[in-house]
Amino acid sequence: MNAEIVEKLRGHGIQPSAQRVAVAEYILATDEHPSAERVLARVKRRFPMVSRATVYNTLNLFVEKGLVQQLVLTGGRVVFDPWVEDHHHFIDEATGKIHDIPWDAIEVKRVDRLKGFDVRKFHVVLKGRRRG
Repeated sequence: MNAEIVEKLRGHGIQPSAQRVAVAEYILATDEHPSAERVLARVKRRFPMVSRATVYNTLNLFVEKGLVQQLVLTGGRVVFDPWVEDHHHFIDEATGKIHDIPWDAIEVKRVDRLKGFDVRKFHVVLKGRRRG
């Protein structure tokens, strides 16, 4: 087992198992924002007998423990993101690829003027086509 991943899991209060380590090795190293089905497909390459329930339960545990975040960005599609610090997203409408956007790249003003709302957190999702 990958010692660095094992320690990261333990540091988040997660008991490492071979399946959990396999999920973590993929999800923590990818720059994608994979769905649970995508994670399942990738983990099955190493563990063909892993069940859908194991992968889904592992992802939910990782979200609960703050190791990854679960996002619903477009069309109700649920994806997982290993970057848990505050940041925004750009969805390329041509490819469907989700790109991370640094928090300070976007300025949101005047949320305090939203009457009747106590805004504690926000997340901007941009859609368009990536140039270049």
